[in-house]
Amino acid sequence: MAMTATSDSQGAAQRFIRNAMKAPLLSREEEEDLARRWVEDKDESALHKLVDAHARLVVSQATAYRGYGLSMSDLLQEGNLGLMQAAARFDHTREVRFSTYAIWWIRAAVQDFVLRNWSMVRLGTTTQEKALFFNLRRLRAMIANADGGTTDDTDQRQQIADRLKVQLTQVENMEARLSGPDQSANAPIGEDGSSEWQDLLVDDGPSPEDRIQRNNDNAVRSRWLKAALTRLPARDQHIIQERHLKEEATTLADLGEELGISKERVRQIEHRALQELRRRVLQSATSAHEPLPETATGG
Repeated sequence: MAMTATSDSQGAAQRFIRNAMKAPLLSREEEEDLARRWVEDKDESALHKLVDAHARLVVSQATAYRGYGLSMSDLLQEGNLGLMQAAARFDHTREVRFSTYAIWWIRAAVQDFVLRNWSMVRLGTTTQEKALFFNLRRLRAMIANADGGTTDDTDQRQQIADRLKVQLTQVENMEARLSGPDQSANAPIGEDGSSEWQDLLVDDGPSPEDRIQRNNDNAVRSRWLKAALTRLPARDQHIIQERHLKEEATTLADLGEELGISKERVRQIEHRALQELRRRVLQSATSAHEPLPETATGG
């Protein structure tokens, strides 16, 4: 069934290409008349004639991007969608040929399809990243032909970055993406296939022991901080709570207005309270004979 479906799609693509290349070209007057009839009168026969006459543009763009490993039938289908969008949006009152307008819509539709389907991992879609994706191989070949292949890889990448106005790291990352197809992390390796690629991946995150130690350190810091905070005067506690223990810190000016003092006085009290907190945390650690977790005395 799969082979039959593939053969059918290939046959449909070939028929579309043959018909597109046989379609007669339109004069400017014929083009404007068909566009006017479609836009103003919603004449569907005029739309079909306009689209059929420009189907060869779809073929040219699909052919240009078939090197990305996608089926010709899918590329033609996406190009046709772009052509239909162009017909729906074309303004026949402007002195622009429909082919000039349509080619941009067709190319954009095909490029978007390539970006969405070339890799399982979504590629960047900024203008710079698109330009890099679709021009990297061409520019690399152009530079190699120009200098006979004498330019080293780093200089070559820098030239590409300069021409496309992107960062060198972006060129390097895109080269890595284009260097090979996606591969499943569950793909078997080894002679007996008993292992998988994911078995070789290195986990750069903290180990379970490190996470447990970090949680314990956080609990110790929290206990010391709460104990030290309760020993501060009520006004100092309030300032620390508002300035350091809320998701959005209250401003010095708002606290000064609330407490009836200047914002400079609030800053002084805050500074003194933080110093006192540090002193008391260190005192708690010393008296408890516990190792001091990192940042326990930080501001």
